[in-house]
Amino acid sequence: MTGVVIPALILLVVTPTRGGRRQVARWGARTFFRLIGSPVRLERADALPAEACVVVANHASYLDGIILTAALPPNFTFLIKHEMAGLPFAGFLLKRIGSEFVDRENSSHRHRVARRLLKAAERGDALAFFPEGTFDAAPGLRPFQLGAFTAARRAELPVVPIIIRGSRAKLPSGSWLCAPGALSIRICTPVHPTAHVSARALLQASRKAMLEWLGEPDLAVREPKDEPQGLSDASLRPGVGR
Repeated sequence: MTGVVIPALILLVVTPTRGGRRQVARWGARTFFRLIGSPVRLERADALPAEACVVVANHASYLDGIILTAALPPNFTFLIKHEMAGLPFAGFLLKRIGSEFVDRENSSHRHRVARRLLKAAERGDALAFFPEGTFDAAPGLRPFQLGAFTAARRAELPVVPIIIRGSRAKLPSGSWLCAPGALSIRICTPVHPTAHVSARALLQASRKAMLEWLGEPDLAVREPKDEPQGLSDASLRPGVGR
């Protein structure tokens, strides 16, 4: 294992460009999962648009960011909860590939990150979100925060729902040791923002597509009216939070 981790870390330190570091991270993540006997199986790879898009994935484990790094092309910027920044290897990897970390408890920080991501989306950058914002050991799809879908609407980028399977059992909340088990990603048909009247309608359509394939219960009895712990419509409007 150290034969992969140490060279990957060295390359992430010395590689000067973000694009180059993302290529290194993708190689390192793929090799890591192969070595632990769980290569990430990608289903419907052809459904991922070649142009910029907004990916939304379910969140079940500390491994999810690394799984997406292994599976997605190296042109995605990830939005990750700030606790991940302190994890050994995973936090360093995510920082070096240009991920954005958000403190859900700090409204000023949420607003700053939201505006940076909106500008990136409007430039046509590909973005990846975990709209649940967090995870726990219990199976199920938690309520979504609205920020990813607002960014997609504003930038007129398609939303691509992605289902990660196997990560909750492999490295559940509160555990630091990987268990045996397969990992797979299914890419759903893109949901186009112009086909929906609002960011919330876009959220609901994306969530429906994910629940169809996830095989876990829907934990959102109703979508929250506000979002005290994540990126919101307000945080993506110009002038808010300055």
